[in-house]
This record gives sequence, structure tokens and C-alpha cells, in this order.
Amino acid sequence: MSTIPARLARTARISGSAEDARKRVIQLYRDWYRSAPEICSLYALNVTPAYVRQCIRARFEEDRYVTDTRLIDILIQKGRQEYQETLNCWKQLDHIMGILLAPRGRPQRTFLQKFYEGRDEDAVLPAATGIVHPKAV
Repeated sequence: MSTIPARLARTARISGSAEDARKRVIQLYRDWYRSAPEICSLYALNVTPAYVRQCIRARFEEDRYVTDTRLIDILIQKGRQEYQETLNCWKQLDHIMGILLAPRGRPQRTFLQKFYEGRDEDAVLPAATGIVHPKAV
């Protein structure tokens, strides 16, 4: 497929309701989902399109419970921008592997890093979770 920058361009829109925002999110998700094989071929990735789809779903699941329509509009705009940049080959392989496909999460910290912060969050669990820390039993 040829790279035409204006091919994927969309004008910025403001959602009138939560239902409108939901439709736009679903359309963005479908665009990403359908382009997974193309992303694998464009960037010659050593992963399957199924893995790319799994990573795309994980990114959307992170923001699943956002209810503010203004914030949803911003996330949609950022998602469209990432989609356009990805399919127009404006990213390097490191961007795809490191930004899109890498799992997000807090990096592992050493004991000293936790000590310097003044707390050990791994040992502290909120009481409302109902989880009993294995060392406390």
C-alpha cells in the first residue's frame, strides 16, 4: 500500500454525547485491529498480527473506564495521530516495538530505590482489597 499522508487524516471532533464518543472509540479500535497485518508487513516485525492485536486491545483496555467525554476526545485524537503516524511509516522499528508493543507498567525497583522513596508499596496492601499479604500470615 502506498504512503499518502492525507489518506488517514481526520479532522478533530468533539463528541456530543457519551454514545457518540463510544462509537468513535469503537471505530478507532476497528481501524487499529484491521491494520495489524499491515503493520507487521510494513515494519517487518518478528511478531504475529495476533500479538499486535493483543497489544492493541491491552492499550484500549487501559482506558476502558474513562467516562469524561472531553478526556475520551483527547484520547481518540492521540490514538488517531498514532495510527496515522504508524501506517504512514513515520515511526522507526524501535518506536513500534518499544512504544506500541511493550507492556506498560511500573519498572521493577531495587530495594535501595524503594528505601530512598521512603516506602515499600509492594508490602503495603490496602485493607479494602481483601488480599492478605503472604508474609503477614
